[in-house]
Amino acid sequence: MDLSHPKSNLSLGLHSHSITSSSPSPHRAPNSGESILMQIDSSFKESHGSVRSVPLQLLEQQPENSRDESLADESEERVEEEFSILGYPMCLKRRRDNDSSSSSSNPPKKVTQDAMTLEARRAAVKAWGNQPLSVADPEIHEIMEKEKERQFRGIELIASENFVCRAVLDALGSHLTNKYSEGMPGSRYYSGNQYIDQIELLCCERALAAFHLNPDQWGVNVQPYSCTSANFAVYTGLLLPKDRIMGLDTPSGGNVSHGYYTPSGKRVSGASIFFESFPYKVNPHTGYIDYEKLEEKALDYRPKILICGGSSYPREWDYARFRQIADKCGAILMCDMAQISGLVAAKECQSPFDYCDIVTSTTHKNLRGPRGGIIFYRKGLKPRRRGSLMCPGDENDHYDFEDRINFAVFPSLQGGPHNNHIAALAIAFKQVASSEYKDYIQQVKKNAQALASALLRRKCRLVTGGTDNHMILWDLRTLGLTGKNFEKVCETCHMTINKSTIFGDNGAISPGGVRIGTPAMTSRGCVEADFETIADFLLRAAQIASNVQREHGKLQKDFMEGLQNNKDIIDLRNRVEAFAYQFAMPAVDA
Repeated sequence: MDLSHPKSNLSLGLHSHSITSSSPSPHRAPNSGESILMQIDSSFKESHGSVRSVPLQLLEQQPENSRDESLADESEERVEEEFSILGYPMCLKRRRDNDSSSSSSNPPKKVTQDAMTLEARRAAVKAWGNQPLSVADPEIHEIMEKEKERQFRGIELIASENFVCRAVLDALGSHLTNKYSEGMPGSRYYSGNQYIDQIELLCCERALAAFHLNPDQWGVNVQPYSCTSANFAVYTGLLLPKDRIMGLDTPSGGNVSHGYYTPSGKRVSGASIFFESFPYKVNPHTGYIDYEKLEEKALDYRPKILICGGSSYPREWDYARFRQIADKCGAILMCDMAQISGLVAAKECQSPFDYCDIVTSTTHKNLRGPRGGIIFYRKGLKPRRRGSLMCPGDENDHYDFEDRINFAVFPSLQGGPHNNHIAALAIAFKQVASSEYKDYIQQVKKNAQALASALLRRKCRLVTGGTDNHMILWDLRTLGLTGKNFEKVCETCHMTINKSTIFGDNGAISPGGVRIGTPAMTSRGCVEADFETIADFLLRAAQIASNVQREHGKLQKDFMEGLQNNKDIIDLRNRVEAFAYQFAMPAVDA
């Protein structure tokens, strides 16, 4: 210890978490300063073990009484503020402000300062965490308000879009998004998931109930982020790389997640990149699936998974025939019911669950839930089927899909599930199980029939000549139009549809048709008579497209220039907006 003055008081400047001092001579009693040092040295050694020496500077010593009084005065003049920096407790000492009005009846200044500091921190959290969107990010808020206005003033006819209720939106924008919960209920990577588990289990229970499934025979995974993710999880769980799958050709109305190659041979989706895919097709004259050729191809190709379901097929699926074909070629039968899941739940179309091993779906579309995917899989004892070949996993008499699919979803392909989505989905499934939802789906089908009839009366060509579900496929080639140009005219007039390939056209470059659906406008309250009006709007848009194309040509750039300041466009847009404004939009205060 550095004793620079023989008569001094201690002033400690600590630059580390340890301190030592020289021991006093054994031939004399330690003075008061040395006693203090020995106490400090002892306490630090007890808490920190071996320590290193730090020099101490001693100031001029004062008489004992004077020093005690000065220490007492100094302690009265200083206040302490305790706080934490990066998790380390700290103590700040500063002189107390002189306040002549203070009295012994007032609370201690330390408590007051602590309270003020805590309140300041609480206020800082509120200032950051409780700002409305319009204050926190005016730019994003403005764009979102414009999108809400676009939805409200337009006619939504995309078959795969819909409107959700306020309860679903509330769950999506809730505190559940704060929680990480990788894994399955009861087996999470993180702790604190007891209520998340309850939500997911309830969602699974409601999902099975919504589709009238026996939980002893069917299981469900509600974690996929989309139906494409769900489909790929099925392939990953049940197949090896380069195993074969077979689904409906995309130009015939299939989905790229079932495997698709462009005419040049490019592999478009992950399903075609990691697995081998071979499509079946519709009959080019009728637009219906050609089951004879499907069976012939399947027996030659021998896929491990045979897929039914598509994006733009307006007719019923013959699941019993698919089952026969799958059994003959030894394939697992999977259905992607994304487009018709609401109809299946409401029992307004044939059910794939009677024949399929795996069923996947999106959770928005006509289910009116949040955007995501879902996988249903058989479990329990396998039924005995006559004349069927051995399928993958047939080594025993029980289905083994559950563990393989769950493992494929997590950890193979995804991270933590979106708990806000799962809660919103549980809300949607509760509504799906209601009688009001069945009434809604019945109206969806009636509206699709009304729209199809109205267009057919006006000499429009519909693929398959009509519809059995919620969508129609309009072939525009007879009008000399492309789906892309007609889509642009409708969008300019505030009607949203989507271009779609028609079997036999050059879909990769210029799709020859459009797909039109009724679920969204039915959610806003439209009935058959309203879709008669919508049919008139669509025919008028086709006339405008023909006129613009005749005057400016088919090239996209020239065609779009012809839409600018077009009086016919402006007139139709005004009519569309006036029509749309009549109807309420769910979860939006008009």
